[in-house]
Amino acid sequence: MLNAIEAVDWGRLPGPADLYRPDHAATGLRALAAATGLVQAADAGALLAGGGLLHDHSGAVFPAAVTAAPFLLAIAWHGHPQAGATALGLLDDALAFATRATRATRATRDGRRTRVATPYAEAAPICCALADHLRGGADLLAASGREGKWLLAEAAEHWRFDVQEAVAVAEGEGEGEGEGEGDGAVAFGVLAGRFPGDDGTQAAELHRLGRIAFLEQVVLHYPPEDGTPDACLRIGGVRPDELVSPAVLFRARCDGPMH
Repeated sequence: MLNAIEAVDWGRLPGPADLYRPDHAATGLRALAAATGLVQAADAGALLAGGGLLHDHSGAVFPAAVTAAPFLLAIAWHGHPQAGATALGLLDDALAFATRATRATRATRDGRRTRVATPYAEAAPICCALADHLRGGADLLAASGREGKWLLAEAAEHWRFDVQEAVAVAEGEGEGEGEGEGDGAVAFGVLAGRFPGDDGTQAAELHRLGRIAFLEQVVLHYPPEDGTPDACLRIGGVRPDELVSPAVLFRARCDGPMH
């Protein structure tokens, strides 16, 4: 793990110059991975929370937190118990700060502070990118007690849908649901996280080929069944050609109620 941490050019990751400390990221992660007790874990955590991955005094979180998430999960699994607890605490703070930052910048969509490049989207919200890493460590987190289960529950709210195929809404199918005839598309794909079922309709961000579109009417048409992630979304106001793969949807407005 130490070699993998060293291989990251932390200085090239974006972050506000007055808060982000790339040297704290590298040094803190190395120290946390090697920690053998409470004092060492606390010292490493202070570096990471003091400008390395986030800035706890201002509530800022940096793209470095997304890069570091797999390391923190590995430390939680293989490291000293105190180091593991510190790693989980940092992940918890990072997700909370990132969600809060998305709220604060909703009007401007400030990519410098709330967005990060991922393999599946060029400007994914940091909170959603962190949630993907947490879902990837689901087995570990489920076995990590109350805090691990809490992280999984919070990550589930930041759903993601990878479109595989889309077809036009059949004529007349939208009647009575606030849509005109043939207005919209049905998208088939893979759902990660939990699509809320309380009011039935969600706003979403559509990411495709480096562009982001904001969709007001997204409905879970068919939920995943039998333990598979396959699902179907009904999306108003788009044509099927706008959803050609690779297209990814995220929950929009992570500033809204999460429960």
